[in-house]
Amino acid sequence: MRNSCSHESFKDKTHVYLAFEYVQGGEIFRLLRRENLFPNDVALFYVTEIVTALEYLHSHKMAYRDIKPENLLIAADGHLKITDFGFAKQVEDRTFTLCGTPEYLAPEIIMSVGHNHCVDWWALGILLFEMLAGYPPFYD
Repeated sequence: MRNSCSHESFKDKTHVYLAFEYVQGGEIFRLLRRENLFPNDVALFYVTEIVTALEYLHSHKMAYRDIKPENLLIAADGHLKITDFGFAKQVEDRTFTLCGTPEYLAPEIIMSVGHNHCVDWWALGILLFEMLAGYPPFYD
């Protein structure tokens, strides 16, 4: 069975398996921990790539809801790949699901007042701060 997003997929009686390409650059998380913080131009490059991806998802009414360094992989050519769409959801108006990573959660998710794809922009702001400062803004 062929899937457009994976290289191969197959299943047995209890599991579905997806084989994806090997992304040899690892996670932004690992790179950020090694470097401590990124120069402005490096952070701008990565944020621009994430913005492009989020614009595409949002144009299809998808909220990703889990932007964080662990979910951003660096391909061999240096470009990013977003992984782990476990919290992604098509949102027409608002949703009330409490999900995501605590350090990156938008206030409307925490307060359970309903949210849409705009929570991705909050998380991206948190990530940008972390890339430039070397730690998340609400770190204690």
